[in-house]
Amino acid sequence: MSVIYLCQLTANGQTGGISIVKDSRIDTLVQNQSNIIPPSVKPKINGYRIQLYFDADKGKINSARARFIQQFPKVDTYVFYSAPNFFLKVGDFRTRLEAEKIKAAIEMKFPTSFVIKEKINLPRLDNK
Repeated sequence: MSVIYLCQLTANGQTGGISIVKDSRIDTLVQNQSNIIPPSVKPKINGYRIQLYFDADKGKINSARARFIQQFPKVDTYVFYSAPNFFLKVGDFRTRLEAEKIKAAIEMKFPTSFVIKEKINLPRLDNK
């Protein structure tokens, strides 16, 4: 005699949900990570700048920069650091002649200035 046992397995499923609690700033961070950020480099060309001043004291560099900006507000100024000195350079001149014009105008206030050849940013176009 064979006994067959039939077992019926029943599972009582439970329904439920999952709630995620998160800081709202996470969505902002995820969004920022997905943005495409263009490179922060400007195109450079060969040109000239005037080195006005160099010193280890940045306060003196900033003072010289302020004096130059008063006289030539439309000429860009740049401060570079190469240990142990700060260098104040001005202008984005395409030709040496353009740089020499400005140098001649500032020679009384900055007698040790000189024109140097280096990579420059594209000069601004003034709407006249």
